[in-house]
Amino acid sequence: MIKSNYFSSNSDMLLHFDKFIPWNELVPIYENNFHDAKKYNETGNDLFATAPNNVEEAIEYYRTILDAAGDVAGNFVSQHVKAMDIKGAHYENGKVTHPKEMIESVNKAKEAGIQPYGFQRKFGGLGLPFTVRALMGEIIYRVDTSFAIAFGCVNLGEILERIASKEMQDEWIPRMAGGEFCAAMGLTEPNHGSDLPNITTKATKSSDGKWVLNGTKRFITQACGLGETPSIILTLARSGGNGARGLSFFLVQSKDVQIAGIEKKMGLHASPTCEVVFENTPGLLIGEEGFGLVRYTMGMLNGARMGIAAQGVGMATAALEEAKIFAATRIQFGKPIGEIPAIKKILRRMEREIMAMRCLTLEGGRTVDMYYWRMEHLKEEGKSDKEISNDEEVRHWMKLADLLTPVSKYYCSEMCNRVAYDALQIHGGSGFTEDYDIARIYRDARIITIYDGTTQIQVMAAIGGVLSGMSATGNFRKYLTNEISKFPASKRILNLFTTLEKAVGGYKEIKASEVRDSFSIELVEVATRVLAGIQLEKTANLLEGEALAYRLKHANEYNIDSQAIALSNIEKMKEFANVDKL
Repeated sequence: MIKSNYFSSNSDMLLHFDKFIPWNELVPIYENNFHDAKKYNETGNDLFATAPNNVEEAIEYYRTILDAAGDVAGNFVSQHVKAMDIKGAHYENGKVTHPKEMIESVNKAKEAGIQPYGFQRKFGGLGLPFTVRALMGEIIYRVDTSFAIAFGCVNLGEILERIASKEMQDEWIPRMAGGEFCAAMGLTEPNHGSDLPNITTKATKSSDGKWVLNGTKRFITQACGLGETPSIILTLARSGGNGARGLSFFLVQSKDVQIAGIEKKMGLHASPTCEVVFENTPGLLIGEEGFGLVRYTMGMLNGARMGIAAQGVGMATAALEEAKIFAATRIQFGKPIGEIPAIKKILRRMEREIMAMRCLTLEGGRTVDMYYWRMEHLKEEGKSDKEISNDEEVRHWMKLADLLTPVSKYYCSEMCNRVAYDALQIHGGSGFTEDYDIARIYRDARIITIYDGTTQIQVMAAIGGVLSGMSATGNFRKYLTNEISKFPASKRILNLFTTLEKAVGGYKEIKASEVRDSFSIELVEVATRVLAGIQLEKTANLLEGEALAYRLKHANEYNIDSQAIALSNIEKMKEFANVDKL
């Protein structure tokens, strides 16, 4: 892998950080009138020592963390990735062993103080909004997904901040933020992947009031811990009757379960994907009984989706950078292949797609920040659940986040695979060997359209928001119109918006519901590319001179692609408008 600082050497990421992210909007909503800094001034508690006093300090604080992450990822971990992938994780007699390079890399990140990025400062975390976490995720996933999972999985424990009792929070979160544990999410079962309402792992309460779990979970990443560091498995289990309402959420320690094996996977060789057996395993109830799926697991979706979207951007960036180096150094017909028009065209497409992906991910992160932290602050003020859910700002931004997060996950994971494909193609036969990093990137990329909800699941989650949101008074329409008003929109952008309206109309004209549902992905694709195209052009207009011209050129080419895709999708829908069944 390329050796460099993966933050400071990424010019497009720096543009977002320095010029595009609306810090004056985001920082106050996250920092809550700089509550943590005031806490430090009042108490001298070291947990709040790094808390910023104003927007400028916040920006520099976030920059310092991202720069440290970029340094660890690009200058240290990058040099050990190949060894980690070759050695992989191994299972024998109930125990999983990890490459020593993986343990050393995670320890290096811990020493740099960048691991607990998902926890609030009061629990020993870094205190970062989702927008900054998206940049952190991109940096870490760019170097290696197996490392990113091992390094970042402990931040799954963030859910305890929201739903656990104060006693459980005080006991477990500081220990997790301090690196005492890894974390895993125990949801999937051998017969139940996305069909979570029907999982069968059973939780029963014994006569002394304690819970024990029995059952099997599959595809549980990092359930075994890492080296000598054990794992906390946040487990969904059936504590009541049938269906979603019978499920509760439990904290289980890896020392109390049996690891029955790990999967032999196409990629992510250094990341153990475990089968976990619960046999009268002690579990601590998290939150209230019966809310495990309907409130707690579902409530984590937006953050999880944005994590995978950031992964897609990071891995695509790695693929592009490897392709650029190969194209510049591989000589054919007396010149570098990067000078061949067909290769130039591919590289240009890869770059503009990653620009769009980054715009989409950071905009998705912004929408989560805008509702989530306001909701948390209202909770701290003692507002009731009803008052919070009726708050106009919370409702507005939550609706947008519920749309932008699944489309970001869908689009960035799909496009990551396309970019990895193109990067391998540029490498030619060399890319099909394990001598080059692109082979690992290509293998690892394939999973991200699958885990944390497949592309098809994301489209199902998004289609309602597109349809209702594009109604005459819809939230998504208002949002897009408002975004377009922020810059001198090109005629192409305005035409794209009109094309989106036509696509919505064409979708609604399909008479048979089964046929109509099958075209959801075509409509969501149009909506997503229009959204990303608007963000690309909007950010371009924040620049001047050559930088403006360069970004506008990419935005224009992206929007040309989008118009062609949209018109093609509309034509497909027309052909099936009167078809009774597939």
